[in-house]
Amino acid sequence: MVHDNKKLDPLDGLRAPQDPACDVFLTGTVFLDIIFTGLDSAPVRGTESWARGMGSSPGGVANMATALARLGLHTSLAAAFGDDHYGEYCWDALEQGEQIDLSRSHTVPGWHSPVTVSMAYEGERTMVSHGHEAPPPAGSYPNCPPRARAAIASLGPGSREEWVLHAADRGTKVFADVGWDETGRWDLAGLADLEHCEAFLPNAEEAMRYTRTDCPRAAARALAEKVPLAVVTLGAEGAYAVDGSTGECASVPAIAVEALDPTGAGDVFVAGFVTGTLAGWPLADRLAFAGLTAALSVQEFGGSLSAPGWAEVAAWWQRVRTCRGQDQAALRRYAFLEDLLPAAARSWPLRRAVPTIGFRTP
Repeated sequence: MVHDNKKLDPLDGLRAPQDPACDVFLTGTVFLDIIFTGLDSAPVRGTESWARGMGSSPGGVANMATALARLGLHTSLAAAFGDDHYGEYCWDALEQGEQIDLSRSHTVPGWHSPVTVSMAYEGERTMVSHGHEAPPPAGSYPNCPPRARAAIASLGPGSREEWVLHAADRGTKVFADVGWDETGRWDLAGLADLEHCEAFLPNAEEAMRYTRTDCPRAAARALAEKVPLAVVTLGAEGAYAVDGSTGECASVPAIAVEALDPTGAGDVFVAGFVTGTLAGWPLADRLAFAGLTAALSVQEFGGSLSAPGWAEVAAWWQRVRTCRGQDQAALRRYAFLEDLLPAAARSWPLRRAVPTIGFRTP
């Protein structure tokens, strides 16, 4: 396997000439994220707070797209971009910086980019967002959805996305997450596209509310009757999955880390799980890898800024094996990484660059 973060291919040896060029397709809203860091506490009404750090990056669906691309998957994103400087910056950061295919995206004249300001402190964050819904493109996104190994959909109560059915009909594995149900009904039947999904990845609270259970594991088992693979994230307790087709269950504890900013951690978890699934790894290994990538992401500020690549995973693995006092049984849970990872060229901890709008290269 090539020992280069940009070129490492988790599907090396699995690709065939007749396979689709796209590994993962997704669509959604791209925000410009402005992240203030180094705050000692939440802002207080009537006062001015100064942050010791600030960064800017594409956010929203770009968090997921970036996480997938950094793990070596050929990622295609269909989204609207404003024709303001924010939109130009997000487009360039994704296409040039992350090598994400934006051929199915479009620029909307006169539409300004949605913006989220995130303030991170005490391991949590507070966000303020502003934006308007983008007008639909003329006709539809070109060649959308493309032939792809996988697609990621965000399900909502009472809504149906026509592209999900088209993708599933073409053999694409659809992975779905879900947000908070503002209607309060928590009706699983209201998630119309769930029937077309290969896997469903809610968090524990969402899973229990949708299944009317009081235990995340019971919720996962109930969801596995509706979808081939149910994965319930348990926060600090890790994740639990049930394969409805085989009856296999897997539980992997979380990695204890000092969380600086949880923004985008759920997106990174999904990206890690999709990567392991497409690579054909065992269920427990997929859970472990997804949890590891999410844990690495919360140690950095920002959403797409914090998504780890293979170099970060390799540096972590090199470090934990050489630190004293490690739980050897816990380390064996990640032994599958040994044959996958590049040689770590940089030491831990890795500091990822925080880009800021405004600088120009001569």
